[in-house]
Amino acid sequence: MHFLPEEIDSYVVAHSQEEPKILQELTKETWQKVLNPRMLSGAFQGRLLSMISKLIQPKNILEIGTYTGYSALCLAEGISSEGKIITIDKNEELETLQNKFFEKSGFRNQIQQFVGNAIEIIPTIDKKFDLVFIDADKSNYINYFHLIIDKMNSGGIILSDNVLWSGKVIEELDPKDTDTKVLLEYNKLMNEDARVETVLLPIRDGLTISRVK
Repeated sequence: MHFLPEEIDSYVVAHSQEEPKILQELTKETWQKVLNPRMLSGAFQGRLLSMISKLIQPKNILEIGTYTGYSALCLAEGISSEGKIITIDKNEELETLQNKFFEKSGFRNQIQQFVGNAIEIIPTIDKKFDLVFIDADKSNYINYFHLIIDKMNSGGIILSDNVLWSGKVIEELDPKDTDTKVLLEYNKLMNEDARVETVLLPIRDGLTISRVK
Protein backbone atom coordinates (compact mmCIF):
# COMPACT_ATOMS: atom_id res chain seq x y z
CA MET A 1 0.00 0.00 0.00
CA HIS A 2 1.23 3.52 -0.84
CA PHE A 3 0.44 6.29 1.63
CA LEU A 4 1.75 9.06 -0.61
CA PRO A 5 -0.24 10.45 -3.56
CA GLU A 6 0.53 8.37 -6.66
CA GLU A 7 2.23 11.28 -8.46
CA ILE A 8 4.56 11.96 -5.53
CA ASP A 9 5.27 8.27 -5.08
CA SER A 10 6.19 7.95 -8.77
CA TYR A 11 8.47 10.97 -8.54
CA VAL A 12 10.21 9.55 -5.47
CA VAL A 13 10.83 6.23 -7.21
CA ALA A 14 12.01 7.91 -10.41
CA HIS A 15 14.58 9.94 -8.47
CA SER A 16 15.94 7.07 -6.41
CA GLN A 17 18.69 4.64 -7.40
CA GLU A 18 17.60 1.91 -9.82
CA GLU A 19 17.78 -1.67 -8.57
CA PRO A 20 20.58 -3.88 -9.94
CA LYS A 21 19.78 -6.12 -12.90
CA ILE A 22 19.89 -9.31 -10.83
CA LEU A 23 17.11 -7.98 -8.62
CA GLN A 24 15.05 -7.07 -11.67
CA GLU A 25 15.43 -10.67 -12.82
CA LEU A 26 14.49 -12.01 -9.38
CA THR A 27 11.41 -9.79 -9.30
CA LYS A 28 10.31 -11.01 -12.73
CA GLU A 29 10.78 -14.68 -11.80
CA THR A 30 8.99 -14.23 -8.48
CA TRP A 31 5.95 -12.77 -10.23
CA GLN A 32 6.02 -15.60 -12.78
CA LYS A 33 6.45 -18.54 -10.43
CA VAL A 34 5.56 -17.74 -6.80
CA LEU A 35 2.32 -17.19 -4.96
CA ASN A 36 1.76 -13.77 -3.34
CA PRO A 37 4.51 -11.92 -5.26
CA ARG A 38 3.42 -8.70 -3.60
CA MET A 39 5.39 -9.90 -0.58
CA LEU A 40 8.57 -8.74 -2.35
CA SER A 41 10.23 -5.72 -0.81
CA GLY A 42 10.27 -4.04 -4.21
CA ALA A 43 12.76 -1.71 -5.88
CA PHE A 44 12.27 1.42 -3.78
CA GLN A 45 12.26 -0.26 -0.39
CA GLY A 46 15.05 -2.54 -1.55
CA ARG A 47 17.25 0.48 -2.30
CA LEU A 48 16.51 1.79 1.18
CA LEU A 49 17.53 -1.54 2.74
CA SER A 50 20.70 -1.47 0.67
CA MET A 51 21.49 2.10 1.71
CA ILE A 52 20.98 1.37 5.41
CA SER A 53 23.20 -1.70 5.17
CA LYS A 54 25.91 0.28 3.36
CA LEU A 55 25.80 2.97 6.04
CA ILE A 56 26.14 0.40 8.84
CA GLN A 57 28.53 -1.99 7.04
CA PRO A 58 27.34 -4.81 9.30
CA LYS A 59 29.37 -7.87 10.11
CA ASN A 60 26.38 -10.03 11.01
CA ILE A 61 22.85 -9.66 9.65
CA LEU A 62 19.74 -11.60 10.67
CA GLU A 63 16.73 -11.68 8.38
CA ILE A 64 13.46 -13.18 9.61
CA GLY A 65 11.46 -13.95 6.47
CA THR A 66 13.50 -14.76 3.35
CA TYR A 67 10.70 -15.23 0.82
CA THR A 68 12.53 -15.41 -2.57
CA GLY A 69 15.68 -13.71 -1.33
CA TYR A 70 15.21 -10.17 -2.66
CA SER A 71 15.69 -8.33 0.62
CA ALA A 72 18.59 -10.58 1.63
CA LEU A 73 20.46 -9.57 -1.53
CA CYS A 74 19.70 -5.89 -0.87
CA LEU A 75 21.08 -6.17 2.66
CA ALA A 76 24.10 -8.10 1.37
CA GLU A 77 25.20 -5.07 -0.65
CA GLY A 78 26.50 -3.38 2.49
CA ILE A 79 27.89 -6.33 4.42
CA SER A 80 31.55 -6.36 5.42
CA SER A 81 33.84 -8.70 3.46
CA GLU A 82 34.01 -11.17 6.35
CA GLY A 83 30.34 -10.74 7.24
CA LYS A 84 27.49 -13.23 7.28
CA ILE A 85 23.74 -13.04 6.62
CA ILE A 86 21.56 -15.56 8.40
CA THR A 87 18.11 -15.71 6.85
CA ILE A 88 15.17 -17.78 8.06
CA ASP A 89 12.00 -18.83 6.27
CA LYS A 90 9.44 -21.53 6.97
CA ASN A 91 8.73 -22.30 3.30
CA GLU A 92 11.17 -24.93 2.03
CA GLU A 93 9.64 -24.78 -1.46
CA LEU A 94 11.34 -21.41 -2.04
CA GLU A 95 14.89 -22.66 -1.42
CA THR A 96 15.60 -23.54 -5.04
CA LEU A 97 14.70 -20.05 -6.28
CA GLN A 98 16.59 -18.41 -3.42
CA ASN A 99 19.71 -20.43 -4.16
CA LYS A 100 19.57 -19.71 -7.88
CA PHE A 101 19.90 -15.99 -7.26
CA PHE A 102 22.20 -16.25 -4.25
CA GLU A 103 24.62 -18.15 -6.52
CA LYS A 104 24.38 -15.50 -9.24
CA SER A 105 24.83 -12.63 -6.79
CA GLY A 106 28.38 -13.29 -5.63
CA PHE A 107 27.21 -13.37 -2.00
CA ARG A 108 26.54 -17.13 -1.84
CA ASN A 109 29.34 -17.81 0.67
CA GLN A 110 28.07 -15.10 3.00
CA ILE A 111 24.44 -16.21 3.13
CA GLN A 112 23.32 -18.98 5.48
CA GLN A 113 19.74 -20.20 5.13
CA PHE A 114 17.56 -21.85 7.73
CA VAL A 115 14.20 -23.43 6.95
CA GLY A 116 11.76 -23.75 9.81
CA ASN A 117 10.20 -21.92 12.74
CA ALA A 118 12.20 -18.78 13.53
CA ILE A 119 10.96 -18.87 17.14
CA GLU A 120 12.81 -22.17 17.56
CA ILE A 121 15.83 -21.34 15.37
CA ILE A 122 16.84 -17.92 16.72
CA PRO A 123 17.75 -19.15 20.24
CA THR A 124 20.19 -21.64 18.68
CA ILE A 125 22.17 -18.93 16.88
CA ASP A 126 25.26 -17.92 18.82
CA LYS A 127 26.02 -14.56 17.21
CA LYS A 128 25.68 -10.85 17.88
CA PHE A 129 24.00 -8.84 15.15
CA ASP A 130 24.53 -5.35 13.76
CA LEU A 131 21.42 -5.41 11.59
CA VAL A 132 18.14 -7.35 11.82
CA PHE A 133 15.29 -7.25 9.32
CA ILE A 134 11.91 -8.55 10.54
CA ASP A 135 9.53 -9.32 7.69
CA ALA A 136 7.66 -12.50 8.61
CA ASP A 137 4.37 -13.45 10.29
CA LYS A 138 3.05 -10.35 12.04
CA SER A 139 1.55 -12.30 14.93
CA ASN A 140 5.08 -13.10 16.15
CA TYR A 141 6.71 -9.65 15.81
CA ILE A 142 6.77 -9.12 19.58
CA ASN A 143 8.21 -12.59 20.12
CA TYR A 144 10.91 -11.93 17.52
CA PHE A 145 11.87 -8.68 19.22
CA HIS A 146 12.28 -10.34 22.60
CA LEU A 147 14.35 -13.12 21.03
CA ILE A 148 16.76 -10.80 19.20
CA ILE A 149 17.18 -7.82 21.52
CA ASP A 150 19.87 -9.48 23.63
CA LYS A 151 21.64 -10.65 20.47
CA MET A 152 22.07 -7.08 19.21
CA ASN A 153 25.30 -5.13 19.37
CA SER A 154 25.04 -1.64 20.85
CA GLY A 155 24.22 0.74 18.02
CA GLY A 156 22.71 -2.10 15.99
CA ILE A 157 19.64 -1.51 13.85
CA ILE A 158 16.35 -3.42 13.83
CA LEU A 159 14.19 -2.91 10.74
CA SER A 160 10.53 -3.97 10.96
CA ASP A 161 8.41 -4.16 7.81
CA ASN A 162 4.63 -3.78 7.28
CA VAL A 163 4.09 -1.92 10.55
CA LEU A 164 1.25 0.19 9.10
CA TRP A 165 -0.49 -2.92 7.79
CA SER A 166 -2.39 -1.25 4.93
CA GLY A 167 -3.59 1.44 7.32
CA LYS A 168 -5.39 -1.02 9.61
CA VAL A 169 -3.39 0.29 12.59
CA ILE A 170 -5.54 3.44 12.65
CA GLU A 171 -8.87 1.74 11.93
CA GLU A 172 -11.30 0.27 14.44
CA LEU A 173 -9.83 -3.06 15.52
CA ASP A 174 -11.65 -6.24 14.56
CA PRO A 175 -11.35 -8.48 17.66
CA LYS A 176 -10.60 -11.44 15.37
CA ASP A 177 -7.73 -9.62 13.59
CA THR A 178 -4.73 -10.97 15.51
CA ASP A 179 -2.13 -9.53 13.14
CA THR A 180 -3.32 -5.95 13.53
CA LYS A 181 -3.70 -6.36 17.30
CA VAL A 182 -0.10 -7.58 17.61
CA LEU A 183 1.22 -4.84 15.33
CA LEU A 184 -0.49 -2.19 17.46
CA GLU A 185 1.18 -3.66 20.54
CA TYR A 186 4.49 -4.00 18.70
CA ASN A 187 4.53 -0.40 17.49
CA LYS A 188 3.80 0.75 21.05
CA LEU A 189 6.57 -1.50 22.40
CA MET A 190 9.15 -0.21 19.92
CA ASN A 191 8.27 3.37 20.79
CA GLU A 192 8.39 2.86 24.56
CA ASP A 193 11.04 0.19 25.21
CA ALA A 194 14.01 1.94 26.82
CA ARG A 195 16.49 -0.31 25.02
CA VAL A 196 15.75 1.15 21.59
CA GLU A 197 15.04 4.47 19.90
CA THR A 198 12.59 4.24 17.02
CA VAL A 199 11.36 6.13 13.98
CA LEU A 200 8.40 4.79 11.99
CA LEU A 201 8.58 5.72 8.32
CA PRO A 202 5.47 5.75 6.06
CA ILE A 203 7.40 3.96 3.30
CA ARG A 204 5.35 1.44 1.33
CA ASP A 205 3.48 -0.48 4.07
CA GLY A 206 5.40 1.13 6.91
CA LEU A 207 9.01 0.52 7.96
CA THR A 208 10.31 1.00 11.49
CA ILE A 209 13.97 1.80 12.10
CA SER A 210 15.01 1.08 15.67
CA ARG A 211 18.50 1.74 17.02
CA VAL A 212 19.66 -0.37 19.96
CA LYS A 213 21.20 1.72 22.73
